[in-house]
Amino acid sequence: MTSGPTRRWERATRRILVLTLLITAAMPSSAAFADANLLVNGDLEVVDDGFPVCWEKSGWGTNDVTWALTTNAHSGGNAMSITVANRVDGDRKAMMLESPSCAPNVTPGHQYDLSVWYQTTTPDTVMTMFRHDVANGWQYWTDLASLEVAGSYTKKTVRTPPVPPGTDQITWGVTIYGAGTLLTDDYAMVDATQPTPGTQCSAGDACTKGVWQVMPFDAPARAMHAVVLHNGNVLLIAGSGNDTDLFAAGTFKTALYQPYSGTFVEVPTPADLFCAGHVQLSDGKVLVMGGNKDYPSVDGTVGYKGLRDSYVYDPATNSYTRVNDMNAGHWYPSATILGNGDVLSLGGLGEDSSGTVATEYYKASENRWLALWEANQTWRFWGLYPSMILMQDGRLFYSGSHVFGNGLPGTGASIYDYATGSVTDVPGLQSKDERDQSASLLLPPAQDQRVMTLGGGNIETNPDANRYTDIIDLKQVDPTYVAGPLLPQGTMTGGVPQTGAQGKMYVSAVILPDGKVFETGGGLHNRADPVYEASMFDPATNTFTPGMATDPMPRTYHSSAFLLPDGRVMAFGDNPGNGTFATHVSIYSPPYLFQGGRPQIRTLSSASWAYGSTQTITVSAPVTRAMLIRPAAVTHSSDPNQRSIELPMSVSGSTVGLNVTSNPNLAPPGWYMLFVLGANGVPSVAKWVNLS
Repeated sequence: MTSGPTRRWERATRRILVLTLLITAAMPSSAAFADANLLVNGDLEVVDDGFPVCWEKSGWGTNDVTWALTTNAHSGGNAMSITVANRVDGDRKAMMLESPSCAPNVTPGHQYDLSVWYQTTTPDTVMTMFRHDVANGWQYWTDLASLEVAGSYTKKTVRTPPVPPGTDQITWGVTIYGAGTLLTDDYAMVDATQPTPGTQCSAGDACTKGVWQVMPFDAPARAMHAVVLHNGNVLLIAGSGNDTDLFAAGTFKTALYQPYSGTFVEVPTPADLFCAGHVQLSDGKVLVMGGNKDYPSVDGTVGYKGLRDSYVYDPATNSYTRVNDMNAGHWYPSATILGNGDVLSLGGLGEDSSGTVATEYYKASENRWLALWEANQTWRFWGLYPSMILMQDGRLFYSGSHVFGNGLPGTGASIYDYATGSVTDVPGLQSKDERDQSASLLLPPAQDQRVMTLGGGNIETNPDANRYTDIIDLKQVDPTYVAGPLLPQGTMTGGVPQTGAQGKMYVSAVILPDGKVFETGGGLHNRADPVYEASMFDPATNTFTPGMATDPMPRTYHSSAFLLPDGRVMAFGDNPGNGTFATHVSIYSPPYLFQGGRPQIRTLSSASWAYGSTQTITVSAPVTRAMLIRPAAVTHSSDPNQRSIELPMSVSGSTVGLNVTSNPNLAPPGWYMLFVLGANGVPSVAKWVNLS
């Protein structure tokens, strides 16, 4: 049987074997279609390096063991064989990998039927189960049942106890702890919980609404900036965190969130990067520009002042390195990566609290900001955090989303050609001076070149936030915004039911791997009245599905949400007018995580992708779509670099050819999350690829 020391040894060794790509502190709960096998490669037919994919050889103690992949199978061509001889102590196991793409997801309170076909020459065998606990990671759960000696294939089915609260994944297999030979094949796991009549998914409301979970810890920094790094960690930047006491003390913070363990590492922060700009460079480093030089004066005659400072954060060293200063101070600047890997930054407040009109251009190959005379200047003020989205022809689209008060003169949206310096107004944006703290994004797929702007308000006049959405097709000769569907009406604010046409500012919009956009968070007024409403937008039909599960935490000023590489959404931040700051992290599991097992990207021909190339992957199950999604670099609900690029596929069995765009303006160089979508609509866990 499995002893305490055995369990500790296995937890230590098996953690090393975990596919560390994109593991999070609480993996998404998921139930399958009724009677659907939740296991990846349960029939053992997919083999890599001499052993079935998603299975591993494990065990401990003094004994001789022979592992084999045998053709003496119950069905198909493969079974696993373990022979133990000369045993003194310990055991050997055929176990599932504890990885996000291999370990089946489970729902607390549900029970699951586990079955295996086996032969064994010894009665010293047992079905063993481990569980992943949100707070404590992987741990031994229980031994389920012993297997009787059987000279021909025999099926054993056992029902688990109810899954305890906080458990989101399990792994299991068969242990042999005596001398003899064990053969196993055709593993299966189905949700034994009865579904609601007339439905296939057995996870209740989660099947259509998804589920939120507030993590059982607080972030150590009042973070308002988040960057998903290509090593799976999340960089949370706070600076002084909008806290004058911390500023006066020179206490500036950055925290590196390590999702697998739910732990944080504090990063020495060289300046007050509160309300800086940031963008991921093509090599995976993070360029951070500007920030807070000083807070407003007590009498209000002087406002915030912007820094000239600029730094590069390196995930490999977990440290900042200073690069040359920008030409002017910038507090709330934009940051857009261009098709050549350079960065354009516009807007914000300068060192004297006035609007900054300098165009800042970062030359990536030289690791420096160009001097004023080296960059094309328009001497135009673009506002604070102007949403500047790179178009497929290399121009920038200012969507009309910004932070604080009224938008720019004119129509409120425009197309900016850096090469010529021309700015062309774009008509059609509704209520342009009530789009403060709205969200804008390039709708998926990026090839369609459609931008959507959602919600907004005005902190100066402070009306009820609006429900407007506007959509523009940038492929048109003369692009014009067209009114889109209204945001679904918010039903709760501050816990009190509301009536009327309630909208939201501080709204977040997150592109999901299935091509939909998740809309969440927001407030009815400036730094007040949180709106608890969430919906799903389908770009294919231009419609919202209302009534998605809502984040239990308020998410207004200084909040954001973004996609994690496992297909879930992380939300953080809230800084209402009373000066408090929410340091709780919330995680959303979309409905697609409750529709069955995940496909798995087994192999990549390369992690370095060239424009215009065809890349080959192998998958564990049939897939219908593949896409590259740029990892988040988000603040104040704004990430103008967010985009999803569809990859045309050619399929031959488990081998899939992916055709990569030849246009770097469509997919600027850098690291991307590669997702594939199964026939059941469930996305894989992402693999990371670098496009150049």
